[in-house]
Order: sequence, then C-alpha cells, then structure tokens
Amino acid sequence: MGKYFGTDGFRGEANVTLTSDQAYKVGRYLGRYFAKEREGENARIVIGKDTRLSSYTLEYAIAAGIASSGTDVYIMHVTTTPSVAYITRTDRFDCGVIISASHNPFNDNGIKLINANGEKMDGEILGGIERYLDGEGELPFATGEKMGHIVDYASGRNRYIGYLISLGMYSFRGVKVGLDCANGAAWSVAKAVFEALGATTYVINADPDGLNINENAGSTHIEGLQKFVRENKLDIGFAYDGDADRCLCVDEKGRVLTGDHILLLYAKYMKSRGKLVTNTVVTTVMSNLGLYKALEREGIDYAKTAVGDKYVYEYMKEHGSRLGGEQSGHIIFSKYATTGDGILTSLKVMEVMLACKVAASKFYDDLTIYPQTLINVRVKDKLAAGQNEKVQSLIREAEEKLGEDGRILVRESGTEPLIRVMVEAKSERDCKRYAQRVADAIREAEQPPAKRARRGKES
Repeated sequence: MGKYFGTDGFRGEANVTLTSDQAYKVGRYLGRYFAKEREGENARIVIGKDTRLSSYTLEYAIAAGIASSGTDVYIMHVTTTPSVAYITRTDRFDCGVIISASHNPFNDNGIKLINANGEKMDGEILGGIERYLDGEGELPFATGEKMGHIVDYASGRNRYIGYLISLGMYSFRGVKVGLDCANGAAWSVAKAVFEALGATTYVINADPDGLNINENAGSTHIEGLQKFVRENKLDIGFAYDGDADRCLCVDEKGRVLTGDHILLLYAKYMKSRGKLVTNTVVTTVMSNLGLYKALEREGIDYAKTAVGDKYVYEYMKEHGSRLGGEQSGHIIFSKYATTGDGILTSLKVMEVMLACKVAASKFYDDLTIYPQTLINVRVKDKLAAGQNEKVQSLIREAEEKLGEDGRILVRESGTEPLIRVMVEAKSERDCKRYAQRVADAIREAEQPPAKRARRGKES
C-alpha cells in the first residue's frame, strides 16, 4: 500500500484527509499521463460517483484537473463502481474514476481508479500520482484546442443497465424481491433491472440526500432488510453497499446469506453443470471455516488470498478461475465482470433459485457457519501495534489452543487506521475470549511506556 492509495483507492474524510485540491491534482496527473500516452489523438477518461454530498465537489475537481491537462472527460453521474469498470472496458476508455467510499459513512469519500481493461489500477500510475501529490515535478497545462472536453455520459449507465438485463436467464415474474439500496449508487440501477426482468419489487433506502448513504441501511446494516422481508412475506431480499460492488442476501425467513453462502451455492451450481473452470473457488483469508469444509465435501478446491477483491481478481486472472469473492459480499464472476458487482451477484442468486426451483432458505441451510468474533481496534501505528511482542505471544497461544477447529487472524485494515482481530472457533465463548485478549493487548501497546508500566504495577 502507498501513502495515499490503499487496497481500495485513496480514501479519507472529505475535505480533511481527502480534499478537493488533492482530487484536482489526481485529475491533473491522470489527464497529463494519458494525453502523453495518446499523443496525436484524444485520450478519454470516464467518471462515476456515489450519492455522498462530497462526491459532487470531488467529481468537478477531478474533471477540471483532467480536462486542463488535455484529456477528455465523460461524466456518468451517480452510478455504481462495477458500471464504471464495465463502461471503461467496453467503451475503450483509457481510464475510469469512481468517487466513492463504498460502505463508509457519508463524511468519508474515496477515489478509485480503473485501467483500460476494467481492472483496479496498477502500482506504476498510482506511484506517479502519489509523488505528484507530494510536490514532485510540474505538469504543463493544455491550452487552446488541446484542452479536454467535458461530456455528459449518462448513456453509459443506461447501457450497463441493459447489459445486466441481458444476463437474466429466467423471468422473475411472480417472485417478490426486496432491494435495500443503502441510499447509494444502486438507487439509480437496481430497481430498473429487477422490474425489467418481471420481479415484483419492493425497494427501501432509495431516497439519497447526500448525507444518508449507508446510514442504518444496506449490507452493513442488514437488519432493516431482514425485518422488511419478514413483514412483507417476500421470497428473497438483496442489500447493497454505497457503491453497489457488494451484495448480501436475506432468505424468506429473514436470515442473512453472506458472501460465503453465495460462493458455495454458485460453486455447486456451476460444478453440477460442468462450468466451474479449474474446479476452484477463490476466497480471502476472512472466509469462514464452514465454507472450506463445505467445499471439501463437494469435491471443490479453494484458494485463499489477502483481503480485498483486487487480490481475489488478480488470482482469478492468473489461474483462469471463474468464481471468487469475499465474505463481505464482493463476489466476482470473471466471465461477466472484472470487479465485485452487487447487482450482478443478486441476479446470479436469482438464477440458481429459479433454475433449481428451491426457496432461498435452502442456500442458508447448505452451510454451517462457525462462530466468529471480529474486533476492530483503532490505532495510530498499525505496524508497531501489530508486531508488539505481547500481541504476537497471545496470537501464538490462541493458534495452539484452537488447533484445527478454529483460527485467529490479525491484520491491518487497508482503508482505515484499524487492526482487525478475527477469531473462529466451535464455541462463541472461545471466539470472544481469544479475540478480546489480543484486542486488549493491541490497545495496551498503543499506550505510552510510562502508562503501560503503571498498569503493570496495578495489576
């Protein structure tokens, strides 16, 4: 990870750690970089954003930077992250820009960059942007007819909607579907897709005001959709995050189907039809032990990557895998998309449900989830806290005690100043006990030496 760009772009609090001035400079670098690459012909960059109040400011700042450096800018307006990746690839743009902080609260925002193949941007360009943000080098302005145009490109979002509709293999007529749009980017896409395919659609959290994105809504607050599905006797519900690259499901009984449930159900579906290329599901280290045991029972192999759909996709691309994703709901169907796509994921779940003629609850019952505790510890120095001797000793002790029936995973967040402590075990009590011990040790490691010494004497 770089100084500004983490595992999922440049993310921070809007106008505090991610400012319009920085966004303008990102645009300046991108505009100049691709203008030079396309010497003699116009370079083209497409931009989409989510519904945050700050997304509009950042959009205009980036667009101004790009155009002033000699590259044309195409504005998709409010749209999903996967739609920008799709349009960047299919409409042959040099680069795509998404302004979103995904599942974070409204006061945060982010800048994600997509290459011409619709994939997360590589390190060379990101490194150049970071050096420019830190004041290294000067970039000339384009003048006269060499300045870039700024073009309305809402039609790109509409073509993406059409693409999703084209992937519907069955009519959804007669199926009652709940959609939680998180007051985010799915608001402009999801309902249109499901209604075009014939579903009786019930939508919640689709009234964005710039401040309410992800607020008690969407995949990070799925209890609202659970209640909604039960009260309205719906057949299934889908919850997206702010930029709709995640999807979690709720069955007709109101129970949550995580990304692990979705990976298992679609892997079994693909294998039964001889379509699971490489016979492998690509996961991250955060997937539940229950998923791995279920895949083993089905004779399906699995791979584990670092956390982040970027790493899942890189593995899939290198090894030719067709299915991968994260427990959080980033699911990648590499035949159809280069990123996690929440709405595509919901369509694929519907496909399995209709093809197999079973209720959504069948998918829930297929997977036994091991109890899991996740504690996020806010720290000033992620590296120092994580490598503390006492912290490492407690991790080793937990690993020894848990054995093959559990595990502990301690990792740095790629998007926030957090260390995440995750424990899985057969009993919830063991999960909480081991996770709390390590989390407490991390908090203690953050304290000044004098304060730690006083605490030692008191104990």
